[in-house]
Amino acid sequence: MSRSIVKHEVDPANPAPLNEEQKAQLAQLAALSDQDVDTSDLPPLTDAFWQNAVRNPFYKPTKTSTTVRIDSDVLAWLRGQGKGYQSRINAILRRAMLAAHKP
Repeated sequence: MSRSIVKHEVDPANPAPLNEEQKAQLAQLAALSDQDVDTSDLPPLTDAFWQNAVRNPFYKPTKTSTTVRIDSDVLAWLRGQGKGYQSRINAILRRAMLAAHKP
């Protein structure tokens, strides 16, 4: 038996129109209250789950080129640690950003 690969290109900005059956299913779902949705087949999200959770490995934030004025001694220190000083700057700024968002 031969297998063929089928590829579909989907443009999220221009999705295919829904057929009548799909529209009816969505209308039924939209009419349900949160309490009426059956979630019995979903496992509970325990603390153990979140301790082992990992960020999506396929997520890559976009990069933006910018000009930043940095003290010369700070830049020398960053460059003195070897290759990747711009990535280290980004990591330092990301830690500061995440720390600022913690409740």
